[in-house]
Amino acid sequence: MTRADTPWRATILTLYPEMFPGPLGVSLSGDALARGDWSLEARNIREHGLGRHRSVDDTPAGGGAGMVLRCDVLGAAIDAATGTDDPRPRLLMSPRGRPLTQARVRALAAGPGALIVCGRFEGVDERVIAGRGLEEVSIGDYVLSGGEIAALVVLDACVRLLPGVMGKSESGDEESFEGGLLEYPHYTRPRDWEGRAIPDVLSGGNHAAIARWRRAEAERITAERRPDLLDAGARTRS
Repeated sequence: MTRADTPWRATILTLYPEMFPGPLGVSLSGDALARGDWSLEARNIREHGLGRHRSVDDTPAGGGAGMVLRCDVLGAAIDAATGTDDPRPRLLMSPRGRPLTQARVRALAAGPGALIVCGRFEGVDERVIAGRGLEEVSIGDYVLSGGEIAALVVLDACVRLLPGVMGKSESGDEESFEGGLLEYPHYTRPRDWEGRAIPDVLSGGNHAAIARWRRAEAERITAERRPDLLDAGARTRS
């Protein structure tokens, strides 16, 4: 079965399913959701909680502050959402995960979809990470109240790359992080604004010169703001 036959499918496991689709329900992602280009299911982990109060967490083994999401509860939630033959990668939004990159986003967008677990409290029991093959993913070196906002970031980054969502496919080919560089500057009308003019090269009609200028500007901005990207590119080529 091809992508044309089945939409890209996202399942979110969260204690706050009302946070979805949130901003994904508007603009390009919302239009694509309405067309059926992708699907979104937000499932409440608490449905698998224990006892009368549907408890999902417990105190950390060995002591310490906060609470930890139980492995039996989260494991049951994952099993109910995926079954035995679900090919989608299982992601856990976590500040200790591997940083999300545009390359990883492209790989996810090219696949069947994703199951995304949104952590809360101090974290989740380590055993369920290993037992259910969760891939820990981070969107940056900071800590959020939970994984929901991070999951929205992952979904937005993936959905915009699905066929037909952005319109012209080249819209995504020259953006930041594509080709290992930050994006070049953009300009539009008016030609002069508050004493600042559009660079002459962009108005000359010489497409080769424009391409060279854009490449040089992308390299300049990357060197100034993210030299680590240039270093990574050099290591890859060596």
